Amino acid sequence: MVSKKFALIGAAGYIAPRHMKAISVTGNELVAALDKNDSVGVIDSYFPNADFFTEFERFDRHIDKLRRANNGKAIDYTSICSPNYLHDSHMRFGLRAGSDVICEKPLVLNPWNIDGLIDIEKDTGHKVNTILQLRVHPSIIALRDKVQSSQKETKHEVDLTYITSRGHWYLQSWKGDVHKSGGIATNIGVHFYDMLHFIFGDLQENVVHHSDDTMAAGYLEYEKARVRWFLSVDYKYVPESAKASGQRTYRSITVDGEEIEFSGGFTELHNRSYEEILKGNGFGLEENRVAIQTVADIRNATSRGLTGDYHPFLKSL
Repeated sequence: MVSKKFALIGAAGYIAPRHMKAISVTGNELVAALDKNDSVGVIDSYFPNADFFTEFERFDRHIDKLRRANNGKAIDYTSICSPNYLHDSHMRFGLRAGSDVICEKPLVLNPWNIDGLIDIEKDTGHKVNTILQLRVHPSIIALRDKVQSSQKETKHEVDLTYITSRGHWYLQSWKGDVHKSGGIATNIGVHFYDMLHFIFGDLQENVVHHSDDTMAAGYLEYEKARVRWFLSVDYKYVPESAKASGQRTYRSITVDGEEIEFSGGFTELHNRSYEEILKGNGFGLEENRVAIQTVADIRNATSRGLTGDYHPFLKSL
């Protein structure tokens, strides 16, 4: 396979090193990177010869010069790891710059952004791919196959709990601004909602029981499952048993009372995602629609309080 040339937007972000590693292990080259913050020494671990820019205008000019030179150095892919609210704009840039795009989750904040990107794909002939890493996790694929082949007449009963503790910095950053991050459900939960749709089929009901800056919980019903979910970045919700062993993160998914083990292998899923994208098997815009609609509806919903079938962690409120 001929080595592909990559540009990366958002090089100083938390997730960017996983993209750099994925570009490297798949035998490709990062030639240019952009971030307004210059704490990007991690680039030296993967691509020390990559050009780096802190100003979008200079980065734009450089990418355009590579394209116009017509000497085989034009960008093939633009990888996007920027703050959530900028994904839409940066994907448009990547497509119009003559490259395919690989974008971190959430793809966009609102479903109508997908429609505009579809139009630009048609105009440019290039494609948006997204990192839906749980869809390539072996345990999740096995669960989906089991659910799809099951003759169970009633819906599966699912509890999803995810607590990933963050310090006081979180609410002071763009992640704490709902207009930029989309809120808790979007920022830390969108890949779980995609996973639920991937496993259990079309979404039929979406209820929010509680939502604030650091925690959200609700109920989702799919073709094949009834799901109670709870997400938080607040350490106080981590179960005492997990705290006792020094954990600051707690992840649990139970299906009909049985725990689904999928905690291993997360750091390699970006590599697998890149491998599939480069083979032409990436997840595109439409594959994201249900999850993006789900989080947009959660963001705009009126919380119902402790009524109906709510997650048991809410009893501690």
